[in-house]
Amino acid sequence: MKVFKEEQRFTQSWFIVVMGISLIVPLLFIIQEYMKEDSKFTTAGFLGTLSVLLISIVPLFFFKLSTKIDEIGIHYQFFPFHLKLKRIAWQDIAKAYVRTYDPIGDYGGWGLKGGAFWNSAKGKAINVSGDIGIQLELKNGQKLLIGTQKKTAAESVIKTYQLKTNQND
Repeated sequence: MKVFKEEQRFTQSWFIVVMGISLIVPLLFIIQEYMKEDSKFTTAGFLGTLSVLLISIVPLFFFKLSTKIDEIGIHYQFFPFHLKLKRIAWQDIAKAYVRTYDPIGDYGGWGLKGGAFWNSAKGKAINVSGDIGIQLELKNGQKLLIGTQKKTAAESVIKTYQLKTNQND
């Protein structure tokens, strides 16, 4: 029995740089304002503002995309939006394949994307980095793309279970 497992996080260098700048720039302005002699910033206000900054950025580093493909189907979880693995059974999948896509052009970037706010014809995407994904076309007409960094392994396991599913039909 073949099983594909993958976990991805937002750990790209560009992401860390952007988050660092997003934290440092407002932090410098806040410190500058707090250090002024006639500042209206109290210590409590200063610490509260620092806390809000950290609370807004730090959770992004806890986001995690987990993917599992086995004989039952394709399972995925994008923590913290999904608290447990969601399963799509093989019998509910019309087509499954690995493809290259344009994260920004097709879905508006990385994360939990798509649906009513973007190009709804392409369906939804759950991705963390890169431009390779497991494309699912469901029998109910919905589409879901799950990002992957393990193209070859994903293709191999999908092919294995599609062959088994087609033999059982």
